[in-house]
Formats: sequence, C-alpha cells, structure tokens
Amino acid sequence: MRPSMLIPKIIYGTAWKKADTTRLVSTAIRHGFRGIDTACQPKHYDEAAVGAGVAACLGDELVRTDLYLQTKFTSVSGQDPMKIPYDPTAPLPRQVAESFAASLRHLRTSYLDCLVLHSPLANTSETMQVWRAMESLAADGGVRQLGISNCYKLGELEALYDSARIKPTVVQNRFYADTGYDREIRAFCKRQRIVYQSFWTLTANPHLLLDTTITALASKYARSPAQILFRYLTQSGVAPLTGTRSEAHMREDLGIFEFELAAPECAAVDALL
Repeated sequence: MRPSMLIPKIIYGTAWKKADTTRLVSTAIRHGFRGIDTACQPKHYDEAAVGAGVAACLGDELVRTDLYLQTKFTSVSGQDPMKIPYDPTAPLPRQVAESFAASLRHLRTSYLDCLVLHSPLANTSETMQVWRAMESLAADGGVRQLGISNCYKLGELEALYDSARIKPTVVQNRFYADTGYDREIRAFCKRQRIVYQSFWTLTANPHLLLDTTITALASKYARSPAQILFRYLTQSGVAPLTGTRSEAHMREDLGIFEFELAAPECAAVDALL
C-alpha cells in the first residue's frame, strides 16, 4: 500500500456541479485546493468531469501525488435507478469492485487517496460486507485510506470501528443543528484520530453566520463570517468541504490560513454549537 497522504484541511466538494464540474474543479485546483471530494454516483456527481478537471491541471508543476482525491461507493439505495454505475444485481463485494474500477477510470488515476462508504447500509451485516470489500482494495494498494459518510449514530460508528481491520480515517457528515453538530461523534473521532469532514457547513447554518460572536470576530479580523466559521473548524480539527462556484469565495476559503483565532475566541464560537 502506498503511504497515506495527509488529509487537506479544507476540501473542494463537487456535488451538483453538472456541466460546470470540469471548469470548477480546474479553477479550484489552480487557486490552491489540493483536496477534491466526489462520488461514483451520477445522481449528484459527474465523476468523469472531475477527472477531466484534475487532468487539465496536471503537469510539471503539479503531479498526481500533490492531490488528495476522495470518492465514494454509493449503495443501490442512493443511486438513480437509471444510472447505476455497477451491476445492482451483483453481490455487494462485486458492486464495490465495479464502482471502484469506474472511479479509477473516471478520475484517470491508478489509486485513490480515500474511498468513503457514502452511508451505512440497511443493516450491520451489509455494511460490513461493503467495508470488507473496501479493505481488500486498500490491502491491494488501490486505496490509501477508508472512510464513512452520513453516519450519525455513535453506536453505529463505534461498531464499525471495532469490527474493522482497516479503521476509518475519515467521517464525513452534514454539519448542522439537527444532529447537535455531531458533538459525540466528533469527540470519538478526535480520540481515535479520525478526521471529521463537515459538509453543508455554510448552507445549513445561516444563523451561525449572523450571530454576533461570529460577526464581531469577522469585523476584528477583517474577514467574512464564513471565514471565521471555517477557521474555527480547522483549528478544532475539522476539515470542512466547500462547494462554492465563486472564484472570490474560493480565494476566501483558502485565505482562512492567513490568520488564527485565539483560544478564547475559539471557545466562544464553540459555545454556539
């Protein structure tokens, strides 16, 4: 297995980009994003267009190993029945293998930095069948790291962690108030050295961006409220996904590493969650 690359502290998400996918991925990489998240799920992602966007940026100054490419295996329940990228009647391990092969073709790569299970399956047995298949891909050197997404039950995550031979490196969840901002899951991730990746971080939290704690810090640092929230998260060990279509926002998202919040300021933002 190839040595694992460090997970970037902020990641560009490619869901729902449709015909703009290639252009936006290339733009994000050229602005400085080094982590790209996608999925082998034509319903919401154009994985081949992501691969085209990556390929357009590779050359003497940027090579494949400079990028962290992360995609997902999406079970039949999460697919468009008319566009399933593998044989839905095949056994689960075969579905995983076919999806993985499709992702390699789409992304024009010989390996993945991370393969994420898009969500737990209907029961523990099926989830573990898929996880074992993903472990086999990692053991064969095709995948460096494994992860799981949309896993909001701590017990479910603990059971997977305890049973896994190759432990999850990533948990990617929607970051919003309905789940209490995954406080217990984030604490578990921190103890087990799992990187928690947040999505819907801005879309689901307009009230946070308007809170006086955030707006006061934005004023102090001459930054946007979104930059304050993203900076707080990165300083807390969370890697946020951003799917912005705006070049200005891409620059702002990467600009969060130009300043640092003080410990009491992080604590004040933490109290909002």
